Amino acid sequence: MKDISNRKFGLFITILIVAIIIITIVVAPSSNKLNSGSTYSRSPDGYGAWYAYMKERGTPLERWQKSFKYLPDNKSVTLLQIYPNNKSIKSLYFIEEWIKKGNNLIILGVKENVTNAQFTTVHDSQFGQIKIETRKRNEEDVNRILGDEFGAIIWQENIGKGKLIAVVTPNLAINAYQNSPGNYEFLAQLVTQSGYPIYVDEYLHGYKDKEEIKEEVGGNIFSYLSNTPLLPIFVQGLVIILVLIWSNNHRLGKAVTLDKPNLNNSLAYVKALSGVLHKAESSDFVVSTINQEEQKQLQKALGLNDTSLNSDRLIKAWEQQTGQSVQGLRGILNLTNNKSKMNEVSLRKWLEKWQEIRRIIKN
Repeated sequence: MKDISNRKFGLFITILIVAIIIITIVVAPSSNKLNSGSTYSRSPDGYGAWYAYMKERGTPLERWQKSFKYLPDNKSVTLLQIYPNNKSIKSLYFIEEWIKKGNNLIILGVKENVTNAQFTTVHDSQFGQIKIETRKRNEEDVNRILGDEFGAIIWQENIGKGKLIAVVTPNLAINAYQNSPGNYEFLAQLVTQSGYPIYVDEYLHGYKDKEEIKEEVGGNIFSYLSNTPLLPIFVQGLVIILVLIWSNNHRLGKAVTLDKPNLNNSLAYVKALSGVLHKAESSDFVVSTINQEEQKQLQKALGLNDTSLNSDRLIKAWEQQTGQSVQGLRGILNLTNNKSKMNEVSLRKWLEKWQEIRRIIKN
């Protein structure tokens, strides 16, 4: 009987692990891709840094979190849509009547053919150099805003009183392009040239306001879950329930109440580091290693690449995206550059400051 119980236990665990792995591989990438191009995203292909740039520039933007049909019809507006999977422009003509009324639609990520152009090209403009990373071009005779000998990269089409502006790449002003300020200002000019109120479509990235969620849940909860990042959690939970039912929902042993651990990350961090310092009799190497890793993680969280940056560039990105004072971050970097050894009190304060930086960037 004991062998049979062990086999059931092993089979249960195996099925559960395999199911979760399959769901993670199949479902999770689509959820991550959905967030690509969102102004809420701090990942390299997000637009959080550009949104912060526009706020610093003094240009008001509104994140639109409802279906297209709810856009205001009593005033002309500019709607910016960023499609991570490339959108066929022919499928967008259902909103032609809306544009004809005098509204502007700007689409980043229009599906076009791949040409013989180089993948990475740099184009001059009055706002600085524009970095483009795609071989796709519109080879038709269109009203170009930006292009080369292989075709149009950005073009404009007048429709009634309004206009449609199309861009072949969704990555015109992503977080990874913070070292290409020309891209940021170029997109800023595209959305502000008409002087209309600017809406950034976050609905297509899965962000919905309370009224929209209430309406969708009231109609069909499965339809709502299938279009939101909650889907992986919902499906994984469903699989676990089904496996439990299949195994007759027997307990795998007597339930044991575990004591809630008393976590103190700062204390654990300091104790571990103290042991290393005690053996090495030097803090220079450990401080340098920790600082490099913390700065690398901070760069990733701000949507910057892994290459080393100078302190001023990192501080500027921190201020733009978090709105926090730069004095704390500047103090950490300056303290690390100080060649004198830290005593125990200084080391503890330095670690606590890095922990505070991590807390801010996660919120």
